[in-house]
Amino acid sequence: MGSTAVVPLILLIVVLGSSVWVGLGLLGVGVISLELFRSMPVDKLLAQAVWNGLSSPELLALPLFILMAELLMRSKFIDGVFGSLEPWLRNTPGGLLHTNIVGCALFALVSGSSAATTSSIGRITIGELKERGYDENVTIGTLAGAGTLGFLIPPSIVMIIYGVLSQTSVLKLFAAGLLPGLLLTLCFSGYVGILSYFRPSIVGPRVETSKADLWRARREHLPQLLPFLILILAILGSIYGGLASPTEAAAFAVIMTGIIMMFEGTMSVQMLRDACIGTARIVSMLGLIIAAASFLSVTMGFLGMPQAILNFINGLDLAPLALIALLIVIYIVLGSFLEGMSIIVMTIPIVLPLVVAAGYDSLWFGVFLILMVELAQISPPVGMNLFVLQGLTKKPLSEITRAAFPFFLIMLAFVLLLAVFPSIVAFIPNLIS
Repeated sequence: MGSTAVVPLILLIVVLGSSVWVGLGLLGVGVISLELFRSMPVDKLLAQAVWNGLSSPELLALPLFILMAELLMRSKFIDGVFGSLEPWLRNTPGGLLHTNIVGCALFALVSGSSAATTSSIGRITIGELKERGYDENVTIGTLAGAGTLGFLIPPSIVMIIYGVLSQTSVLKLFAAGLLPGLLLTLCFSGYVGILSYFRPSIVGPRVETSKADLWRARREHLPQLLPFLILILAILGSIYGGLASPTEAAAFAVIMTGIIMMFEGTMSVQMLRDACIGTARIVSMLGLIIAAASFLSVTMGFLGMPQAILNFINGLDLAPLALIALLIVIYIVLGSFLEGMSIIVMTIPIVLPLVVAAGYDSLWFGVFLILMVELAQISPPVGMNLFVLQGLTKKPLSEITRAAFPFFLIMLAFVLLLAVFPSIVAFIPNLIS
């Protein structure tokens, strides 16, 4: 590879690894690279790339889903998750540890954020499970792993950003994440069940309850899940029923969230103000990153970086699975130093052509990339979910990392499974197309 490919790549890694704002770092790398290696009006190219990157209609859904997540974190009905799931899961192998996994999967269906999912479920279940005698490290591990489902299970903020940057249908990405998200949830629950068989001490004392009392508790607590079911129907039902686009479904879901919160008495002017300010901060950050990533993608095209790297990888004559294994190693290394959004915007222009040339499509790569970002969420030293759990438990980061490691391995094995059977990703999109 020539200097026009190597120098910007090294510069990109150095800048993103030096704690510079991601958006500003990407813009800086793009501008410097063009000034060094090409003679062209950088200002005009920058303006056009930023406009193209931020004018996509699909991005309208982004602030709406973020606002809904901000509202949900401030609502009361999230507190009913543990109570509604407890009578259904208490007698399963692994017991109430499954409330973390199932609760995160349910919250992921309405939030789209990994950190929000981990924080919202963790603040309820960590104390409850500790009081009931459950192993705290296993509890933390289930939260670390299942919390990442907020990225994979739609509606996903990361999927929207990937869809815009890769020009892939957001609707199809949402559909592609459903089955892998369900299967990964089952993998987590299966592991907990098997672990509890070999290590019964991780589960608290069994509560003996008659069948009549158990079913009565199930019926009494089930309505606490009603708000979730309403929001899930509002989002996914309207999208896959052909009644609304992802943006329209997001708007409807925000309205429904507000109505539910008014009924429960948590909606106030101050709360709404706080949610809007939180949304504005996140959207501003993401907007800068998306604009900068669009410019950097154009810059890489002018420098010939994707083609140079493609030629280099092709020269290695790797089989498709060997290429995926190499990418997994690269993403794990990147995930140890960079946060997920940086990884996405940095690698899409370079890696997507490689994966497509190997026989995979952009839809499959989107799910693969999101899973790798999920791995980054629980990879030290910058894994966001690890920091969220550290804030909730006040435990050392090393202890939280050890607790999350088995779930890291499960996700890694699941990625390999999708590489061997890519039809898993395409199954639901093919049904609705």
